Amino acid sequence: MPLHLTLSDVLIRLLCTLLAGAVIGYNRGEHGKAAGLRTTMLVCLAASVAMLQVNYLLPLAGRSTDSFVMNDLMRFPLGILTGVGFIGAGAILQRRDIVTGVTTAATLWYVTVVGLCFGGGQILLGSLATAVGAALLWGVKWTERRMVREFRARLTVTLDAAAPASDLRAPLGAAGLTIAATTVELEPQSRTYVYELLENRAETETGIPPLVERLAREPGVRRVCWRPVA
Repeated sequence: MPLHLTLSDVLIRLLCTLLAGAVIGYNRGEHGKAAGLRTTMLVCLAASVAMLQVNYLLPLAGRSTDSFVMNDLMRFPLGILTGVGFIGAGAILQRRDIVTGVTTAATLWYVTVVGLCFGGGQILLGSLATAVGAALLWGVKWTERRMVREFRARLTVTLDAAAPASDLRAPLGAAGLTIAATTVELEPQSRTYVYELLENRAETETGIPPLVERLAREPGVRRVCWRPVA
């Protein structure tokens, strides 16, 4: 970093910071996230301003022989990163078994580092980081939605007490579902089977297995519940 900043240096760094925050923040706003365009731009800008402040204080760094005070300039960016950690933690939410906001929290942390790059004068590094971050948010999302992964679900089947015992292990296996655990609840008028199931499917495959719909039409079946589990 140069010891003395000019007005053009400051304007170029701030402009690059705002553009980087806008590019990455647009993705979060496009997906309706709480930390959208404005939040991402402000976080990125705050990090950049902190590094500009460090740059302005560089000529004052060090300690004279008759002074006990010494400027630790790296506390500015470190403090910014710590503060953004609290913001990121607030962006992560848990609703029942589903956790959301992890990507948004990581994005806020990432744009903070990008802002530190631009504020410190590393324009090329900040530009490359912005391009890579934008490519990850847009490009990898497309791949992620089509990637086959382990999907968990809970199947609950309630039968009349007079209904014959039903062993669903073979039909579930034939449908591509793996039983991880089974629970049976016995009541005077009914029996309830709870199956913890595993299935390999892509994120775009959100339908209910045909077997579940067929079970609901079987005689003696009172209730069938299919619930995805995160």
